[in-house]
Amino acid sequence: MSPQRTKKPEPPLSEEEAETVRAARKKCFILYEGKETPHRSCGIALAETFNVGTQPYQSLRKGGLSGRGECGAVMAGRLILGEILGDPNPSGAVTSELRKAMEFYEGDWPDRIDRGEAEGNDIICKNLTGQFEDFKSPARASFCTRLASQVAASCAEALIRHEHKPVIKEIDKPSHRGPRRFPGDES
Repeated sequence: MSPQRTKKPEPPLSEEEAETVRAARKKCFILYEGKETPHRSCGIALAETFNVGTQPYQSLRKGGLSGRGECGAVMAGRLILGEILGDPNPSGAVTSELRKAMEFYEGDWPDRIDRGEAEGNDIICKNLTGQFEDFKSPARASFCTRLASQVAASCAEALIRHEHKPVIKEIDKPSHRGPRRFPGDES
């Protein structure tokens, strides 16, 4: 966590709001971890947590691609705030809600994420994950699982504090009891 960053004090969240933040963190953790459901990349886990389309978030998979560029989880948080709070008009101005939420988010995530033993203070993917000898190691996977879930909590709190309560839906876990039947499926 970054000791040089300071953010303005915020009033405490209500218990319901705090539970929404915990639910976002837990859902993202489960989606990225890949034990209860198939593994997702950090960006896709975040997109699914906040119910936005996942396809563009595939490009945020730094470790699975090049390791170059900022942490995909942190970038996903920014994009999610834009999708949810941004003006849908491509020529529209930045909404006040988005501006305020981004200010909160950019001040919050550096204090919330645990960089582990990563050198420096940047959030370049390969610098964060370089503390692990093997990118495919369980220790690196656990590190990124925690980091993505910490970002989900920051994103959820940014949304809540700026007039949008995210709906964190249950994870649709695959069943091993045969094909899934849906209402209206007569076969």
